[in-house]
Amino acid sequence: MKLKVLKSDITTIKVDVIVNAANTSLLGGGGVDGAIHRKGGSEILEACRKIRATQGKCNPGKAVITTAGNLPTKYVIHTVGPVWNNRGEDKESLLANCYTNALRLAIENDIKTIAFPNISTRIYKFPKKLAAKIAIETVRSFNQEQIEEVIFVCFDEENYNLYDKLLRI
Repeated sequence: MKLKVLKSDITTIKVDVIVNAANTSLLGGGGVDGAIHRKGGSEILEACRKIRATQGKCNPGKAVITTAGNLPTKYVIHTVGPVWNNRGEDKESLLANCYTNALRLAIENDIKTIAFPNISTRIYKFPKKLAAKIAIETVRSFNQEQIEEVIFVCFDEENYNLYDKLLRI
């Protein structure tokens, strides 16, 4: 599986699936979540409402998949990252689970290309350097041939530089 990093807006990336750094309600919010819901349109919100009606909220570390609505991708995988309020193994493993569960859903849906945002690093205040390390290590260790390319899409220069440096190691 090929890994790369881009500095871009994830809602413009043309891959099979983009990952949304969602909140537990799955009903949109700020940051990446809000941008995906706004640009994707009402189809994504309606799909999320149906998921909530059957399973309830989405807990941290878990992931669900929906249509992509008006986005240039087939699907959106919504995953809920942990809120960083103190250092703890549980927060790190929850963040790793976001990537693992998204990749599992991708395989179940015959996905070849996937784009991840910087999960939990903005509003949820997960330390960016640690989050980048967890993201890259988790994806590298997943080791699945079906997924051909994983793109880490960074909105800001700081995250881009962190991912770029780690991917070169």
